Amino acid sequence: MLDHLSIQVADIDRAAAFYDTVLATVGGQRILEFPGVIGYGTGFPCFWIGTEETHGDVRQECHIAFTAPSREAVVAFRDAAAGLGYEVLHEPRVWPEYHAGYYGSFVRDPDGNNVEAVHHTFDA
Repeated sequence: MLDHLSIQVADIDRAAAFYDTVLATVGGQRILEFPGVIGYGTGFPCFWIGTEETHGDVRQECHIAFTAPSREAVVAFRDAAAGLGYEVLHEPRVWPEYHAGYYGSFVRDPDGNNVEAVHHTFDA
């Protein structure tokens, strides 16, 4: 189970513009904000972005998957990221290798992370 996840970003304003836009498509919004830190969620901040504090060559790509309320929301998530000019890694589709009702799309965020929106149906 996931309580919360935090990632460091190189440019907080650029990352916030990305996450404000794409998370709105799956019901997320800013919940809390402190200097250099923003918490997103759907009632409780469970995803955080903060200004980069680790320096040097230690950054590694993260994979973050956000639950989408519908397949249409997955498509809207993809469209929002592409509309901002970010790379689409995988177009929205069913991923039967995960399970028959796994519908997801993957994009890059401003810091190169692999960010996904996924909707699960178990009767598909």
